[in-house]
Amino acid sequence: MPVEDQPADLKIILLGDSAAGKTKLVERFLVQSYSQQNSSTYAITVFRHSTKHPTTGQPLAIDFYDTAGQERFASMHASYYYGAHACLLCFDLTRKVTYKNLDNWYRELRQYRPKIPVLILANKVDVQPDMAKRDFKFAVENQLPVMFVSASDGTNVVAAFETIISRALDYKASPDRDFMDDVLDMLRDTPSPATALAPL
Repeated sequence: MPVEDQPADLKIILLGDSAAGKTKLVERFLVQSYSQQNSSTYAITVFRHSTKHPTTGQPLAIDFYDTAGQERFASMHASYYYGAHACLLCFDLTRKVTYKNLDNWYRELRQYRPKIPVLILANKVDVQPDMAKRDFKFAVENQLPVMFVSASDGTNVVAAFETIISRALDYKASPDRDFMDDVLDMLRDTPSPATALAPL
């Protein structure tokens, strides 16, 4: 079985408007060290990143899930969230609407993944460097960390992805399990025309 067909150790999802630069951020982090898979079922793109566990040094396979345009419908299929260990919530510092819509994305995320760690990425800090001095109400109210990044020049991109990988590993090591995982597992185990979920 090809490496990219084997189950990943971590699933990290990206959320945010289509103008937030999610795909460019993943590509900037991975450069050429990834394999890309497309799922026509739910129009998503999966970037497989192979690295080593920061503590044990063992091989570590990470799948980054990108919405691939599905976000234009302002909602994602439940399977996009299924099994996710962490989330990168992205917006564009030069497009105010992408910031305003963070609340919608976050509320939907928490419907399916109430406990996973979330890191906000404020993209295009190279264009709006003064914005890095601001406090963002959404982040403060939801007690979420923010990192100011640039997909264009690479500012903080590696640090941001290494941070979310670390938090995803911590979450996976926790015995807590999201309620929605149990629900979706049950639906997968007892398929019916009304409830069956196609595998990604």
